[in-house]
Amino acid sequence: MNQNIGDSTLSVWDTSFSVDVDNGCGHKARMSADYSIEVCYNRAAMAFEGDDQTPPDTNSGMLMLIGGAEDKVGNRAILRRFVELAGGSKARIAIIATASEIHGIVGHTYHHIFSELGVADVHVMDLNRREQCLEPENLEPLDDATGIFLTGGNQLKLMTIIGGTPAATRIRRIYRRGAVVAGTSAGASAVCQHMMAYGLSGTTPRKAMMHFAPGLGLVTRLLVDQHFGARGRTGRLITAIAHNPYLIGVGLDEDTAVEVDARRMVRVFGRGSVMFVDGAGANYNNIHRLPDNAPLAMFDLRFHILTHGHSFDVHARQPVVPTIPPAPFEPEVYFEGEGI
Repeated sequence: MNQNIGDSTLSVWDTSFSVDVDNGCGHKARMSADYSIEVCYNRAAMAFEGDDQTPPDTNSGMLMLIGGAEDKVGNRAILRRFVELAGGSKARIAIIATASEIHGIVGHTYHHIFSELGVADVHVMDLNRREQCLEPENLEPLDDATGIFLTGGNQLKLMTIIGGTPAATRIRRIYRRGAVVAGTSAGASAVCQHMMAYGLSGTTPRKAMMHFAPGLGLVTRLLVDQHFGARGRTGRLITAIAHNPYLIGVGLDEDTAVEVDARRMVRVFGRGSVMFVDGAGANYNNIHRLPDNAPLAMFDLRFHILTHGHSFDVHARQPVVPTIPPAPFEPEVYFEGEGI
């Protein structure tokens, strides 16, 4: 029996068992019992609500994952695109700078940028201590947000503060309701269920060169790393996929983004490239046999390199071959006051 109680579900099972017990004297006795099991769980506070299994008509949100170091002073093409997706001048943007050690400065910087891009309703969330993520009044600006922007910093700091709080639950709920959630650098890694928490740079994959942690859980099948080419992170992304070949690794270059829609179609936008690493077809992997610093072997990995305008189908685990090859990234040039 399932009974809904607010945001919680009470599940009750009535069952019985019988077992033969040897009394030590060569005789056996049968013992029986009837009992009930009750489990109460909070649906809204579950760490990861299903996303890849969510029907498209119940998940209309979009993700924009940025590799960090996006243009903030010139054309601002990626940030301009985020504003466009969130509703243009009518967007309502909530900035979460929790990941940063200088969250006040970072939050103010993005507030200034989005205001200059024509958005009147921009709010920097005050979610920099865990207790602030529990206070309903602090979460109110999220309720009508059309865009949520997670800044860079340290993704582990972000999740240790908001993970398991009403703030994290609210972000998931608003995303599935149709908001655009963007993350840059640490913010891009944090949206995943399996989060790249931290690790070492290098091209040779080694067993212990990266570490997982739970993220926000907005997408289950992708694992995102950022500053990919600039910081030499190929090795640790391959290591992550060796740990769990279910995942598709996404290595984002700087000033480059991917847009992920509700049907899990991924489109690349920006100056650099995006590497997709797929280990689902691997027929050999020795990571479980290795000491921590040893290089690993893995056969039949698949790699795809996508640039601006190219797309990847997450469900099919395949890039989409374009009918007409996309043109290279050439951001439009705006003069002050134009293109807003």
